[in-house]
Amino acid sequence: MSESSSVPVRPGRREPLQRLLFGGVYGSVLASALAGALGHEGSDPGYDAAWVALSAVASAAAHGYAHSIAHMTEDDTRVTVSAVRSMFTEWPLVLAVLPTVAALLGAYARWWSENGAVEVALAINMVALFGWGAWAARVAGRGWWASFRVGGVDVLIGLFIVIANVVSK
Repeated sequence: MSESSSVPVRPGRREPLQRLLFGGVYGSVLASALAGALGHEGSDPGYDAAWVALSAVASAAAHGYAHSIAHMTEDDTRVTVSAVRSMFTEWPLVLAVLPTVAALLGAYARWWSENGAVEVALAINMVALFGWGAWAARVAGRGWWASFRVGGVDVLIGLFIVIANVVSK
């Protein structure tokens, strides 16, 4: 599996910065969508936190596997090793859902209601989306103003999920 040589790589790391940024955005959107589907009183926030985390791991594994399969060649004899390695490089996606899992675990600990946890998670994820978008634009060589616009567009994705959450309830 080859990555573009024009993509910057973080010093001391083998994963390209592009995968980190993709995983951060994708994980934040996934966490927001999953959190938006929650928030009904009477449910178990601990169970919901486990399912959000499990969904992130499954999504990361599926994305890594699909990426590996898409780059498979007929003479590639180490497909299994390549697929497993590709799945493990999707760790940023899983990392990006941890604030949502933490908010739900806070509700499980009775620090706040599950609805409160969902609201906190959606707010954190919107801020994270802005940060991921702005960072990606800066890495791509855009100026600060253009980077903030990109971050703002990413926030619109989170805002869409928040609006859909409000409308559906």
